[in-house]
Amino acid sequence: MGVMKLSKTLFQNLFRKPDTKMYPVIQREYTERTKGHIGIDIENCLFCGMCARKCPCHAITVDRNSKTWSISRMQCIMCRCCVGYCPKHCLTMENTYTPPSTTKVVDTFTFVPPPAEEAPAETPAAE
Repeated sequence: MGVMKLSKTLFQNLFRKPDTKMYPVIQREYTERTKGHIGIDIENCLFCGMCARKCPCHAITVDRNSKTWSISRMQCIMCRCCVGYCPKHCLTMENTYTPPSTTKVVDTFTFVPPPAEEAPAETPAAE
C-alpha cells in the first residue's frame, strides 16, 4: 500500500509547477507589515540614547559627543522597541532585510551639520 501512495505523490509532482520562485531572477515582494531592519533619519535625531536604553539585546549604541548612532544588524532581533520609544520618531522599521553575511555587520551613521551659508559680501554704497 505504501508504494501506491508514493507513486501517486510522484506523479502529482511530475506534472505541476514548482511552489518555489526563481530567487535571483524573480525578487520577492515584501508586504507592508514585514519586519525588516531599522532605519534612521539622522538629521532629526536628538542623540538622547532612549533607543539604546530600550533595546533588549543592546544592539544600538549612541554617542552624543561625536553625534554617531550605530546598530549591530546581526544582534538586532527586530522587536521594534526602539522605534516605539524614539521621542522624535526618527527611527523606522523598513520592510527589506539585511543581506546575509558571514561577519557581524555594524552600521554607523554620523550627523554632519549642513554647511553654514555665508552672508553675501556687502558692496559699498554708491554716493
